[in-house]
Amino acid sequence: MSSFKVFDIAGSGLSAQSVRLNTVASNLANADSVSGDPTTVYKSRHPVFQAIKAGVGAAKSDAAVRVTGIVENHAPPTARYEPGNPLANDEGYVFAPNVNVIEEMVDMISASRAYQNNVEVMNTSKEMMLATLKLGQT
Repeated sequence: MSSFKVFDIAGSGLSAQSVRLNTVASNLANADSVSGDPTTVYKSRHPVFQAIKAGVGAAKSDAAVRVTGIVENHAPPTARYEPGNPLANDEGYVFAPNVNVIEEMVDMISASRAYQNNVEVMNTSKEMMLATLKLGQT
């Protein structure tokens, strides 16, 4: 396996965590949106990751993380009685999305730390390669 493969692996992790951060941002941005119809209310979204194992021998030796898709949470929306709201249905209810702000904040912190760890892996690998090149300069 090439020494430069670590950059591909960490890069795939950076890309995956970036998607995760974007979906969390979207969920948080829509947490307070309401609708008069439970079928049209915003549903929280979450990325689905797949780990790609490195091959052995002559097989393709890729190891990475891939985002295979973004799924919507199918939990029912929260109905709130607000008859004065212009979006309220005939019974006076508006429907709020199924976004749990606390869980989203925890997910954002986790994704941010994972992103930082991948950046640190790249920086450490770069420093090790530079130190290896300096060994022959004496």
